[in-house]
Amino acid sequence: MSAGLSWPVAYTVSGNDCAARMPLGHSAPLAEAVRDLAELGYDGVEVQVRETGAHDAETLARTVEAAGMKVYGIGTGPVAAQDRLTLTDPSPDVRRHALFRLLGAARLAGELGVPVSLGQTRGTFLPGLADMQRVWAERAVEQLAEEATTRGSRLLLEPQSRAITSLWHTPAEALAILDSLDAPAGLVLDTHHLDSEGVDMVRAVTDHAAVTGCLQLAAAPTRGPLTVGDPLLPELLTALHVGGFTGWLTLEHTQDDDSTKAAARSWTALTNAASALS
Repeated sequence: MSAGLSWPVAYTVSGNDCAARMPLGHSAPLAEAVRDLAELGYDGVEVQVRETGAHDAETLARTVEAAGMKVYGIGTGPVAAQDRLTLTDPSPDVRRHALFRLLGAARLAGELGVPVSLGQTRGTFLPGLADMQRVWAERAVEQLAEEATTRGSRLLLEPQSRAITSLWHTPAEALAILDSLDAPAGLVLDTHHLDSEGVDMVRAVTDHAAVTGCLQLAAAPTRGPLTVGDPLLPELLTALHVGGFTGWLTLEHTQDDDSTKAAARSWTALTNAASALS
């Protein structure tokens, strides 16, 4: 566990299957990124994947563990960001392909024994199709949650801003979907998206910490690396304690042209905030 913190701290990285490095994660190839992050003090990584499946779990784990790190979660952003596959696309073939990719990520997560998260791959509405697209998304999320549970993983649904998706912008909206599922599932809370939607971040974390698997951190409103002395950070850490959070923290933000410096800056800001509470 990272010094002064009660939860593991991870950093966003791109899997080797990604067509390009994700802009909100470390810019280096996976093996180089995990070595760099380990030297900075991070406990592990959240890996964004595009088309990796269960058969790749051993290679992925070996790469991360070679640096003394751990995989804490599997993200699916590249499915939409790089291949434009979503669960609400008007084309049935595109929707099937998107779900196929997400189910593969769930199986990978199951092999690793970690959660799988769903964000922008749920897509956006088109005029006149919103009601049908909502049904498509809800049915797909049911299948994904069931597959994750069956494979030994767990689905985490991330409330995201309306600039990214037409579905489930607030914790309350995401929880309404999760409550309808037969499979256990939880939330990813992201400070950038909460801020973009005008949600009180500290209150949201306090109220939903117990059902949140991961808190993703970035400086508001720039979505850049954390800033040393930001008064919001101690408040968020206190909210996690009060709410009974048992998950992990992930730094997911822009890299400011130098991932090592960005990761170091966020690490310092976060550990300083933790020290101020001790």
